[in-house]
Formats: sequence, structure tokens, C-alpha cells
Amino acid sequence: MNLEFRRVTRFFENIDFESSIMFLRGGPQILMLLILVCALAGTTHRVAAADRLNVVLILADDLGYECIGANGGTSYKTPHLDQLAATGARFEHCYAQPLCTPTRVQMMTGQSNVRNYVRFGLLDAQQRTFGHILKEAGFATGIVGKWQLDNGLNGPHHFGFDDYCLWQLNRRPPRYANPGLEINGRQIDFSNGEYGPDLVQQHALRFIEQHRDQPFFLYYPMMLTHAPFQPTPDSSDWDPNAIGETINQDGRHFGEMLTYLDKLVGQLVSRLEDLQIRERTLILFVGDNGTALKVSSEWNGQTIIGGKSKTTDAGTRVPLIANCSGLVAPRVISDLVDTTDFLPTICDAVGIGLPTDRPFDGRSFLPQLKGETGTPRSWLYCWYAPNQGNRIDEPVEFARNHHYKLYGDGRLSKLDGRYGEDVLAPESFDAAAQMAKEQLSQALAQFADARPKELRRPARSK
Repeated sequence: MNLEFRRVTRFFENIDFESSIMFLRGGPQILMLLILVCALAGTTHRVAAADRLNVVLILADDLGYECIGANGGTSYKTPHLDQLAATGARFEHCYAQPLCTPTRVQMMTGQSNVRNYVRFGLLDAQQRTFGHILKEAGFATGIVGKWQLDNGLNGPHHFGFDDYCLWQLNRRPPRYANPGLEINGRQIDFSNGEYGPDLVQQHALRFIEQHRDQPFFLYYPMMLTHAPFQPTPDSSDWDPNAIGETINQDGRHFGEMLTYLDKLVGQLVSRLEDLQIRERTLILFVGDNGTALKVSSEWNGQTIIGGKSKTTDAGTRVPLIANCSGLVAPRVISDLVDTTDFLPTICDAVGIGLPTDRPFDGRSFLPQLKGETGTPRSWLYCWYAPNQGNRIDEPVEFARNHHYKLYGDGRLSKLDGRYGEDVLAPESFDAAAQMAKEQLSQALAQFADARPKELRRPARSK
């Protein structure tokens, strides 16, 4: 509540009966003045709220760094993303987890998987997310796209989102042609030739328009470009009567799906421009893991085979583009970033302090977005065990910098920056390799006791 409105409120709270009679006898001029003050007070409050930065976080599904034209990819058409990159910040070294659920848990909570990951397809109900933090700060919060985090029809609300339109909330119907969705507590099946990504896009655009006069946070984990690789409405063989999902992993239609994703991003940017809120909306576009295994793409003169589910660069290096004409300085950034960094960056951008009741493993890259040096990372940490809850996986743990990767079992790999990774024999270490091993060993040591006791697996009997 702003200062003028509080003054008017206190006036009415403190006025006694005799004074109120005198006030009413003062004539319409005083009354009209009071009405004007109240109106201006309300307007001032709305303008102040509207001046706050909005955030749209777009998470593409199964999309590696090599697929985007701006990153050097030549196999697919991504004009809208390329334009966002040209007029914003493009990151060369953003890394996610090798699979979607581990990345989503890490991104939404700002913590490494070692601290809170339970099993694939689940976000532990005790966790707090960026949805909670922004909602409590007065933001309208919405999520559209793919969920895959369990917790029933109330799950998105439980994790801080006012509004949702999602696929795979408490069931797994088709996601593309004639899909099944969950929309704010209702299961809805579509059968008239609708396309799932179009439906959630329409919900996203309505959410933006509805909240254009107040600060909002839209989290948009897209369905595209995950298999099955099926025709889009722009494909020559699109079938509006298609039913079900036949898993097609051979890569057909992947490029058309990526171009369709790019078109949806362009539509969203256009809507922000039409509503005249583009300059105060921070758009973050990032991938959730590497491209599917059967997809090969041309990148900077070489063929890259998708590495989804692998801890290599092909499985973890993802595109990151940030754009906001009123905030982001156009540039290419080579600093290391991972998906724990998004929560603190978003909070930093909108002026919200991080909660102090739990540790956060990310750091804000807002200074770099603004053209400043900031405090870049010297290493990244990864703990990866997607089926841990089923007692199947042994965790893969490593720390890395731009040039080296040290695994928890002691292996040191040299990275060539072009998706190559060569394990070094200890006797071949030069001074740079030895220094990297010492630094990365210290990084691993910081997480030695980070796994909560209740989540630790019992030791295997020998």
C-alpha cells in the first residue's frame, strides 16, 4: 500500500463522529478532493507494481547446445531464438543434468541433486521452489507445458503456482496430436485435431495478458522437442486425426519440431511487444538436457550425436539465451553456468533476497547479463542418479571447469571444448592437469556430506 493511500486510510480511522459531520458539511469540493486522492493513490500503486520486472523462463525438452543456429548449428531453422541471441546474451557454457527430472528439480529448488533428489518423475513435496518465492513476493505465478513431477492435481499449486496448464501431471496421455492435459485441477482430453504445444501456448499467452498490469513469473517447461518425433501442424504429413504416441526415436520430424518450438517462442515475444511490456520482461531460454540419442546435428563443421542421459557434454551442454532490452546487454558470455543458478538469478533480477533457511548451490549471473564482470564460477558440480529411488543407480559425481572434469572415482578427463572428453592417465598429468585435479578435488569435497541421511542408500553387502 502506497503512502498516499495509507494517509487517507488513517484519516478515516481516526475521525470522530462530530468531525465526520463537519467534514460532510464541507461541501462537495472536499469530497471530490478526497475521491481524487484515493484514485491517484490506487493508480500510483498499480504503476509501481507494473514497473517491476516480469520473468518468463522457457525450458526446452531434450535440446542440446548444438541445435541452435546462433550457437553454430546448421541443421535446423531457429530464426526467433537466433534473434533473441543477437539482441541479448548468449551463453556458451551452460550445463544441465543429463535427464529432465533431475534438471527440473535442480532448477526449481536452486539446489544440487545431491541435497534433495529422490527419484525420477518426482519433486519431493517438502521442497520449496522459485514458484513459492515469487508468489510470496507478490508475483502472479503460472506454469505451462510439461510437469512430470508427481504430487497429483494440486501439485503445481502446492509448489507455488497460481495457474497451470500441463501435460503428465497425474497420468500420461498423448502430448502432441489430440492430447490430454490438466488445467487448474481438471483433466481435459482433446479430440478435434488440437496440438498440445499450441494449447499450452494459448494458455501462456492468456496468462501474460491477464497479468500484464502486475508483476508475473511464467515458468514454461515446453513439451517440444522430446520424442516421439511426430509431425507438427506445419508439417506436410500432419494428421489432425492422429491418436496416441508411437515412440519414434529415429529422428524424423525432429527439425520440424524444433522450428515449431522456435515459432512459439516468436509468438510469445510478439505478444509481450503488443502488450507493451517487452522492455520489462526478462526472457530466459534454456535446454533441460542434451538432444536425444538418435538425433545427429551439424555444428561448426562437425556432426554431433545427441547425448541425452549421458554425463558427457553431448548430454549436459545446453543453450542459454537471455533477453530483456531494458536490462540485458547484448554479448556472448563464456562463463560457466548450471541449472542451480536460475533461482538466485531470477531473485536477483526482481529484487528478492534468497531465503536463509536452507543452502543454495547456485549463484546469480545477473551481473553478466547487465554487461558487468560479476563473480563467475571456477567450477561446476554434478551428482547424477536418476533411478536412485528404485535402488538401481550408483551416483555419478563429478566437478568440472572449462578444460577438465574430475569424477568421484578419481578419473580426470581433459575437455576439448568440442564435445570431446579424454581420460588422462595419472602419469601423463602436466602442471595444468595437476592443478585442475587439486582444484576440482576441493570442489568435490564441499559436497562430501551434502546428501541427507534419510536419502542415502544403505551400503551394499560384499
